[in-house]
Amino acid sequence: MKLIAYILKSLWGHRARTMLTVAGSAVALFVFCFIQSIQEGMNDLKQRQEARGSLIVFQANKFCPATSHLPQDYDQQISKFAGVKDVMPIQVFTNNCRASLDVVVFYGVPPQKLRTARDFEFLSGNWSDFETHQDAAIIGRAVAARRGIKAGDKFSIGDLSVNVAGIYQSDNPAEENYIYSHLDFLQRRQGINLVGTVTQLEVILKPGTDPLITSTAIDERFRGGPVETNTRAKGVFQANSLGDLSQLIEMSYYLGLACVGLVLSLVATTTLMSVEDRIQEHAVLRTLGFSGVKVFGLVLAESTLLSIAGGFLGVGAALITLKISSLSVGAEAVTVAFIPSLHLAWVGMLLAMVTGICAGIIPACYASRTEIVPALRHV
Repeated sequence: MKLIAYILKSLWGHRARTMLTVAGSAVALFVFCFIQSIQEGMNDLKQRQEARGSLIVFQANKFCPATSHLPQDYDQQISKFAGVKDVMPIQVFTNNCRASLDVVVFYGVPPQKLRTARDFEFLSGNWSDFETHQDAAIIGRAVAARRGIKAGDKFSIGDLSVNVAGIYQSDNPAEENYIYSHLDFLQRRQGINLVGTVTQLEVILKPGTDPLITSTAIDERFRGGPVETNTRAKGVFQANSLGDLSQLIEMSYYLGLACVGLVLSLVATTTLMSVEDRIQEHAVLRTLGFSGVKVFGLVLAESTLLSIAGGFLGVGAALITLKISSLSVGAEAVTVAFIPSLHLAWVGMLLAMVTGICAGIIPACYASRTEIVPALRHV
């Protein structure tokens, strides 16, 4: 306990340097957590969709949802394939097909099929209001938080306006970034008549069905027209839709490593400066009976404490910001949520502790091996 008090007193003796080091470490770990949260969102998206056993049928050789137009009656033909549990036609509308931090995505679906295909919990409003009103929509919690929307409001974007029948939450963070409306309503939105066509079909498979065999069979069935299809597992479809964005997210991993390197160099430099300033103090400790190992431990504990303090501030601030902001990034009507998870918190704090230990090894070795007499004469 006395040694802890001594370490804290030593850090407080150079409070300006200590606070700057902690602040620098906090900023670096704040950025690291943001980067890791989007990577966790991408991994979560892929794992969930692979587990669900769903396929997405899209028009062949088309990319942005605005260019895909499949005959809606394809759903009746696909529903007869072996292993197919249900088929949900989806009309997609988005305010931006390019990568953006504030993409608004509408999914127009038959309400009765949505109810069986998704597992939502309403925070406000209810299913009956949505099912009985053609111009009604239910909005994910993340979109509602970003846009300040409440149940009963009227939400408009461009020429599209809907009455908000409810706000829902889901165990899938990505789902909370979508707005679900009626299929007919979205097909007949102002100035457009897309009745009889849909953007895509979501095929829900029975347990044990091979998705590759089923997707190949669907594409073979419609190869001769009237519209060719491209069918992929939902996770693969979403990863391909994100395209360059997913590659950018993967490359951001190296930016995260750079943040770790910044914390390492910052804490190591500060600790080494502290050792240089207190070389006589360490010599006195050795004279009083402190072994080299004990001096080594004191310096190592000091660097670790600095790094942990920065980690606590940086990781804490990142998790709070991510939770409040409900951020997501999307492209081509597919969104990835920034996930502030407990796992992310543990990784950030563990990284802070390990970085602090590594940063303190060289200064600690230097302090523990200093000769007592020359150190006492040091000016």
